[in-house]
Amino acid sequence: MKVLVFGASGYIGTNLVPKLVSAGLTVRAAARSMSVLKARDWQGVELVKADVLQPDTLAPALEGVEIAYYLVHSMASGKSFGRLDIEAAANFAKAAEAAGVKRIIYLGGLLPPNAKSEHIISRAQTGEELRRGVVPVTEIRAGIIVGPGSAAFEVMRDLVLHLPIMVTPRWVRAKSPPIALENLLEYLHRVAFIPEAAGKTFDAAGPEHIPYDQAMRILAKEAGHKPPIILPVPLLSPKLSSYWLKWVTAVPTSVARALIEGLREDFIADDRALRALVPQPLLDFRAAVRAVFEAERQHAVAARWTEGAFMFRNYRLDYSYYAKRAGGTYLSSASPAQIWPIITAIGGDNRYYFMNGLWKVREILDWLVGGQGLNYGRRHPVEVRLGDTIDSWRVIGVERERRLSLFFGMKAPGSGVLEFELSPEANGTRIQVNAHFHPAGVWGLLYWYTLIPTHQFMFKGLCKAIAQRAEARANTSENAP
Repeated sequence: MKVLVFGASGYIGTNLVPKLVSAGLTVRAAARSMSVLKARDWQGVELVKADVLQPDTLAPALEGVEIAYYLVHSMASGKSFGRLDIEAAANFAKAAEAAGVKRIIYLGGLLPPNAKSEHIISRAQTGEELRRGVVPVTEIRAGIIVGPGSAAFEVMRDLVLHLPIMVTPRWVRAKSPPIALENLLEYLHRVAFIPEAAGKTFDAAGPEHIPYDQAMRILAKEAGHKPPIILPVPLLSPKLSSYWLKWVTAVPTSVARALIEGLREDFIADDRALRALVPQPLLDFRAAVRAVFEAERQHAVAARWTEGAFMFRNYRLDYSYYAKRAGGTYLSSASPAQIWPIITAIGGDNRYYFMNGLWKVREILDWLVGGQGLNYGRRHPVEVRLGDTIDSWRVIGVERERRLSLFFGMKAPGSGVLEFELSPEANGTRIQVNAHFHPAGVWGLLYWYTLIPTHQFMFKGLCKAIAQRAEARANTSENAP
């Protein structure tokens, strides 16, 4: 049986794919970005690039598929996400019918009786739109998912680990039945193969309904931090609270705002039907949080930057799971083989090719606060290998003529990775330089936002400077006798 996970690059999809593979299923993973899918390094998984808002891309993704998981939402798109969600669901339902899919499994959200949040309403409308098609839909509605990378969980983590005092709206006392990631994945996997579940909607929940303030205190204690002082006040609304989120959490602001605005009411789940179909031990909130931190501490080594990877957060639970990003790009006429020696020679006596004065200022500032910013040098003038030190950087990933990953070694309120990536394009090579920074709370976010203009300017110029050096060297070689 071939199973499609559509939206495989997202949080649930990223965790569901290996779950299905380990169960012996033939899995196809689809998302808009092929590079993100490849970075997951899944073995035995077919990868397909598809966009649910571009209907002509759906047929190849759905061909030969019997079970299709639909894990798409558009919260990151801003104010129009509700309309986009409905359009996307209509496209997918039509394409699934044409492909002969036997079942669609959709992950929605719990629906309070008097829901007003566009995020909550949109999730329900998406399920309704999918059901307008011919293919039977099984919808599982869940509230807060407790797992590394869950947007709601990461907002809570950023709040409680970086704010000693929190002035909150009254919604902080509203109750919700959080569910552990591993329990939700088990439901998603097994319900697809139960005929009685076709065409039905189920609530999924953990074993307890707890208020958000209690959940945040538990989270802080499990992380080894002193719980924050939480002061609920009647004047603040969730909407007002959402406006300052960008200064507290690294979760994309549009996503965090949509989530916060949906917390006006208690979320009550009746999960008896789902528990009867798929019996399993359910983790309470404390056990689920403990499982999150234990999973992160296992910190599997990654060969390139991946969202949330613990090693790129410097093995710190209080560094944000989601990273901020800045970068530059330039299309060069040189080949990857000609550009690669320029990239690997960066640093040391060669310095950084563009605006070396700014690099020098940052290095001096680091030295003044006790950092290693003035420790110049490298093992070899051109070659690099894993573990090498290049000035204050450490080489953490090398893919010859494709990618070089460097870990940021200067002092900062967070941790960072700088990646150089080469990809053939037209008659040349696309050079990309991306910085990924996992901020540590308010100070980390302030540091990042302050430097964004400088970063964008620096990395665009760096890409161009690398290209010019490679092209000049190539021209010199061609003209040599």
